[in-house]
Amino acid sequence: MEANRAPSVRAWIIWTVGVLAYVLSITNRSSLSALGVEAADRFSADASTLSMFAVLQVGVYAIMQIPAGLLLDRFGARPIMTVGLSMIVVGQLVMAFSPNVGVAIAARMLLGAGDAALFPGVLRLVSTWYSAQRAPLMAQLTGTVGQLGQLLALVPLPMLLHATSWEVAFATLAGTTAVFAVFVFLIVRNHPATVGADVSVNTDTGAIRVVKSSFDLRQSLGEAWQNPGTRLGFWSHFTTPFAGTAFLMLWGVPFLTAGEGQSREVASLITTLLVVFSMIMGPILGTLSGRHPLHRSYGLVLPTVALQFVAWMAVILWPGPAPIWLLIVLAFAIATGGPASMIAFDHTRAHNPAHRLSTATGLVNAGGFISALTVIFAIGLLLDLQGAGSPETYTLDAFRIAFLAQIPLWLIGTIFILRGRADVRRLMGLLPPKAPKPPKPSPADD
Repeated sequence: MEANRAPSVRAWIIWTVGVLAYVLSITNRSSLSALGVEAADRFSADASTLSMFAVLQVGVYAIMQIPAGLLLDRFGARPIMTVGLSMIVVGQLVMAFSPNVGVAIAARMLLGAGDAALFPGVLRLVSTWYSAQRAPLMAQLTGTVGQLGQLLALVPLPMLLHATSWEVAFATLAGTTAVFAVFVFLIVRNHPATVGADVSVNTDTGAIRVVKSSFDLRQSLGEAWQNPGTRLGFWSHFTTPFAGTAFLMLWGVPFLTAGEGQSREVASLITTLLVVFSMIMGPILGTLSGRHPLHRSYGLVLPTVALQFVAWMAVILWPGPAPIWLLIVLAFAIATGGPASMIAFDHTRAHNPAHRLSTATGLVNAGGFISALTVIFAIGLLLDLQGAGSPETYTLDAFRIAFLAQIPLWLIGTIFILRGRADVRRLMGLLPPKAPKPPKPSPADD
């Protein structure tokens, strides 16, 4: 496809089907985000057990990123996205009729495995159906439109559940996903007829690069980690998004309703605003990152961490339930974390050679999952330790203490961001190199 040629109608149709499938995958991924209380009641699950739904789902999603990328390289987007959607369908059907916690957790793990194919699959379609000049914009648009899936999970799904039943709500979501699996199989094509084969994409970050997975697999993880840009990216991604992930995936709605005493409608509004704020801030932070590459850590990443910390401390220390305006401020502060986390991949792309870009970005991508899984589980554990492990025993004070689990991760991440930034600036020649360590005296010197 020529660089200056406008996308064909077929390219737009294929992208639209693909991105709608991605929206639906996010709806499925987030389907417990507004139903934490209902899930706890249905399965008689304490807070730690409830945490495991999200922990294992996200964990499987993270682990499956590399296999999904390899399968996309070999078979293309159409079959792998179809299989991924089919796995989500099975997972949600099992979730709808799960007789116990164990089966339900297994269903969420299956959903996480299928979900792993959708975002990199759509990016692969972007790279094969759009020119190199248009592809980055289409990738950004894919991510922005995909966030609509969060809104579907936060508002229509709980309304459907309360109007019908658990089984009907999750079976309906599974049926809708099955329809889109058919659409993907019938409409999507791996590449235009004029192109002989797919090109490779970076499946970990959303960056479209012509980097073959086979090259990346020959590179040592140690080599990628030794690069200061990788380490700075890892800790940037570790520190910024976990507060939003924990809030949206599991603990936000229970905190707002059972802790802060807000109605479900207000809780849905606040979580919806969080998603909207994130969609707004993404292009803004992305533009600033591109314009000020030497000030990404001090100017963008660390200020978002500070904003999240200050907002959470204001809510936690507020005497009694926080006013709605403060909870909206909290939603905005949390919303900056996701867009800021994408700056991590700017560091990675800027300082790693193309032949090991996917290895480095895979390491960086792991940072956000590690911190999110840690916080999600820690909040549940701290609730249990306080005797507030079920919806009937949730209290505002218990939630306040539980959400303090975020502070050590912000602190650790900030320290390593500062260290990583200094190492990167030394690599760029903007700081003098570290003084070499003096040699140890030999016995002959005594």
